[in-house]
Amino acid sequence: MSKRILLVEDESIIRLDISSILKDNGYEVVGEAGDGEKAVELALSIKPDLIIMDIKMPKLNGLKASEIISGKLDIPIVLVTAYSQKEFVERSKQSNVVGYLVKPVSEANMIPAIEVALHQAEKMKDMKQAVDSAHEKVEKRKLVEKAKGLLMNHFNISEEKAYQRIRKVSMKHQLAMEQVAEKIILKYQTL
Repeated sequence: MSKRILLVEDESIIRLDISSILKDNGYEVVGEAGDGEKAVELALSIKPDLIIMDIKMPKLNGLKASEIISGKLDIPIVLVTAYSQKEFVERSKQSNVVGYLVKPVSEANMIPAIEVALHQAEKMKDMKQAVDSAHEKVEKRKLVEKAKGLLMNHFNISEEKAYQRIRKVSMKHQLAMEQVAEKIILKYQTL
């Protein structure tokens, strides 16, 4: 499946050039904008796989538009600019800015930058999912531990016996252990 790209460039000839390069290399340009405000609007509505955005634009510059988009969506952004000053590079180091290209942009430097940006964004997405999954497991484990503690105190039993009770109810009623733990917490926490 081709990657969907939002292209934001205020100079129409440059935008046309970049769009042609992208299409020639199998990318789908799903939206084009000439200013930062339109970029934010399009990003929120079409949710592309990648945004290529100029920094210097009317109404809302690319840096500010990138900040707004990054605050609402997890979409990688490659900034394009005629300016390579340190201040722009420093301000570009935001959460979702994954690349920085200096004009004039050519196919030879843009396509590798896009490929790397898309790959890094995919890796970040996988890592975020792994962290979320680990966090969810920890929260479930906390529920089971709390329920075990309540059973141990209420029935004066060992940790192993409390665990076995939760497990037995879980299997008998075909419920996840954390669901059984939630019911135990509701029942015994207020006693």
